[in-house]
Amino acid sequence: MLEYSVNEHPDKTAVVLDETRLTFGQINAVANQVANGLIKAGIQKGDKVALSCPNLPYFPMIYYGILKTGAVVVPLNVLLKGREIAYHLNDSDAKAYFCFQGTQGLPIAEEGWAGFNQADRCELFYLMTADPKAESPIQGTQTLTQFLSGQPQTFESAATQFDDTAVILYTSGTTGFPKGAELSHGSMTMNAKIVGDMLALQHDDIHALVLPLFHSLGQTAHMNAGFSMGNTLVLIPRFTPEAVLAAMQKEKVTFFAGVPTMYWALLNYEDKEGRFDIDAIVNKLRIGVSGASSLTEEIIKGIEKKYKIPIMEGYGLSETCPVVTFNHLHKERKPGSVGTPIWGIEVMTVDQNGQPVPNGEVGEVVVRGHNVMKGYYNKPENTADAFKGTSWFHTGDLGRLDEDNYLFIVDRAKDMIIRGGFNVYPREIEEVLMTHPAVSLASVIGVADDQYGEEIKAFIVLKQGANITETELIQWTKDNMAPYKYPRMIEIRDSFPMTATGKILKKELKEENR
Repeated sequence: MLEYSVNEHPDKTAVVLDETRLTFGQINAVANQVANGLIKAGIQKGDKVALSCPNLPYFPMIYYGILKTGAVVVPLNVLLKGREIAYHLNDSDAKAYFCFQGTQGLPIAEEGWAGFNQADRCELFYLMTADPKAESPIQGTQTLTQFLSGQPQTFESAATQFDDTAVILYTSGTTGFPKGAELSHGSMTMNAKIVGDMLALQHDDIHALVLPLFHSLGQTAHMNAGFSMGNTLVLIPRFTPEAVLAAMQKEKVTFFAGVPTMYWALLNYEDKEGRFDIDAIVNKLRIGVSGASSLTEEIIKGIEKKYKIPIMEGYGLSETCPVVTFNHLHKERKPGSVGTPIWGIEVMTVDQNGQPVPNGEVGEVVVRGHNVMKGYYNKPENTADAFKGTSWFHTGDLGRLDEDNYLFIVDRAKDMIIRGGFNVYPREIEEVLMTHPAVSLASVIGVADDQYGEEIKAFIVLKQGANITETELIQWTKDNMAPYKYPRMIEIRDSFPMTATGKILKKELKEENR
């Protein structure tokens, strides 16, 4: 995708970050240096290379550089703590790890270095400094600039096949620790090209890219689709309504994709200082896409009235690269629906025995086609459970298909929480809480929240004689979990509702907190 655009228009602007503007040729030259450096360091085709980086030019440079060698990219959430990073590095068998320095408020490299030192099989650590000319703030580590020094700016990319793994993308799922979905070159390419077609992307489109590039939607709908079309990506490392509107106004953005909380913030933002010419922004803005969780009809109507663009929703998962269904521009949009299957993809709803249910009835959503993952890396049991002996990937989500094959998601996978577009699974939080010396039992649920869609709430039973406040426990979880994971609400109780076999009845906890 990158090399095609380099051949077609090497001098066109590919990436914008504040005042920095880089062409496709410049991005490709650094990606080639990355590839040469990795080969020199002993990285071979099929090896895993991890990447922790926010929306900065470093991301596509390193991402495509890794792929050029035939190695596999393992993008990591930049909010992860050291313990969590170590798990991902070990689980993916990563041999090398590129990590951005971060900021005082988000010290990515400190956590990354701590995680690297707990990952026995990861051999190489490279630090991307905020200032490319700066020395490494962590003694004994090599900076990206040092790594690239003297490396040629040309490279013959390794030959890869449709089914070769390109990316291992970690997904929270609904139970247990994160699982790495193996996504192939063919699957990723097809999904990006189809998304580009569905959005009718043109050569002169300009993206406001605030969705994290370490997530599937940012990689597919923005970076890969955009690079394949020769589009310009305006990078926004951290979402605020001001940052998005400023980028739209300055760069004449035509395409924006976000999660519901971003649209909620944009709808409710008041430009009290008169900084933005909304009419000028609207005049250029062509389309908006929303993913991760459902938008309410009120937000859709409000956004379309304020910003004069159609908001198109879709449905997907990390395991499906991600797009499964979409509200196509040329078709009727049905309120509450996430659209119809994209080209080459089949969607069905089934009962507990895997048998199709009639249109209009609720069943588990299952998917098959070119977008489906190869499996969960090194987790054959989880992979077998996801496919259940068939060619269909079982999403765990409940939905119904109408007579026109429009999909309506009725409920999410059991117990999973989606907070501000991030998947959060209760079991991991519960296991961390249980390591606190005062905690005897923990149960975590999601509760409705106007801003984030869902907020995380933990119920705690203390050990006999323990003395700790809910506020102190919240602070402890904040210190031990990624910012999007820790519970903002904790309720200390004497007991939980349970079944006769001792299973906590989360359904009753949820009912109490509606």
